[in-house]
Amino acid sequence: MLSEFRRSIIALATALPLLAWSQDAKPQAPLRNGGDFSDNVSPSATKVPTGVILVKGAWSSASDSVTPVPEGGSTTNNVFTDQYFGMTYALPPDWEEKYKGPPPSDSGRYVLAQLRPIDTFKGARATMLVTAQDMFFNPLPGSNALDLINYSKDHLQADYKVEMPPTPTQIAGRPFTFFAYWSPVAELHWYVMATEIRCHTVEIILSSRDTKFLENLVLDLSKMKLTADPGPAGGGSAPVCIQDYAKDENVLARVDPVFTEHRFNAVPVRIIIDKEGKVKHIHFLSAFPDQAKVVTDALGQWKFKPYRKNGQPVEVETGLMFGRAAYPKRTSTAERTTE
Repeated sequence: MLSEFRRSIIALATALPLLAWSQDAKPQAPLRNGGDFSDNVSPSATKVPTGVILVKGAWSSASDSVTPVPEGGSTTNNVFTDQYFGMTYALPPDWEEKYKGPPPSDSGRYVLAQLRPIDTFKGARATMLVTAQDMFFNPLPGSNALDLINYSKDHLQADYKVEMPPTPTQIAGRPFTFFAYWSPVAELHWYVMATEIRCHTVEIILSSRDTKFLENLVLDLSKMKLTADPGPAGGGSAPVCIQDYAKDENVLARVDPVFTEHRFNAVPVRIIIDKEGKVKHIHFLSAFPDQAKVVTDALGQWKFKPYRKNGQPVEVETGLMFGRAAYPKRTSTAERTTE
């Protein structure tokens, strides 16, 4: 089934891959109370009981509104753009982003875009899911995109079958890993493409029952633009990405945040350290407003050793975890045998 497509990938010096977390879900009827796949745009209003105060929960936020963040991507005039990852993609004709994804999880998982054909589209039904996994907070074994793809392949449910094992390819001049699998019962196919950008594994996941349509979508991805070195304004000069840079030997001054309210959530934080060793940008993947304020006040007093590359000081991007302990990282069989 995939032999012709496989030959085209090899002939082009490879072509595209990922873990599929989404199935093609077509609205069958308006849901009574609305929802992601409801056509009911005016669900009945629910009044807040008298005396009840709604408090916003843990959410993503940042110390400024200028520096791009991973979840800041948007679709405008049928073009999806994410400045943080340096990604620009013109959607196929008659496609749209109908729903925005959820906020980032406290394990660093993002839904950057969920794209699909419009309701009146006459061709095959399909979905395109663009996701990212922050490798600073990744709970799964592995440290790169290939590791995550192999983990997905090795942990497919029993009724899913591999169509093409992880294969190196290229999209828009960047190396990707391509992986395909399907469900014989649901007759659904998934094509997964993964690459690494700024210590994130970015995945493009295509799903449909029509494999020819999927192959055309894969080829269409060649017109995607990916900045080689996405920076603060989406135009290059990204900070050097270093995991665990906030080790004691790199920290000259530290003030630990003290939470006044006891909660049980993790508070994952990405920071950018300037050339002088000061924290210039703070990105909270998930935090309550009071937690974000306490951490921001504390990090404003931190001082790092300036990081040097080729003898010159450069900006550094790294991650920190506050709040409760991070997820215990699962290890693979190979990792356990070498411990």
